[in-house]
Amino acid sequence: MTNTLPLDQQLCFALYSVSNAVVRLYRPLLQPFDLTYPQYVVLLALWQQDNISLGALGRVTFFDSGTLTPLVKKLEQKKLLQRVASENDERVKQVVLTGEGRALQQKVSGVMQALRCQVAMDDQQLVQLRQLAQQLQQQVSAAASCTLAIVDKL
Repeated sequence: MTNTLPLDQQLCFALYSVSNAVVRLYRPLLQPFDLTYPQYVVLLALWQQDNISLGALGRVTFFDSGTLTPLVKKLEQKKLLQRVASENDERVKQVVLTGEGRALQQKVSGVMQALRCQVAMDDQQLVQLRQLAQQLQQQVSAAASCTLAIVDKL
């Protein structure tokens, strides 16, 4: 006999499935702008704070370098951003929006409202859900070293 919870009672599966469902909702909204959801996340971060290092961008978006680098390269090919050497350290690359990248912010401004129309939760529920998700993310990040120690003992 196993102590494993059924799939529909697993928190990890609930989070995974809702994440996939939300990304699927974004797909047709971002498609006219030739953006994927991860590319949109990178742009959202840069619209909030432009001209940041790749490392800082990774920390803000929670993308590891193996995920972030191809995203940045693709957005650079689309002429929405560019990578430039830092003035302080040429080894550090800064990510900077182009004029086209800045202009795109206004063009995609309706995406969030269009998504909001598809979610049948009131504003208070959405704020609470976001806060719980952020709290869980912080706790999971803090617990990562503990998890590695447990896995080593298995």
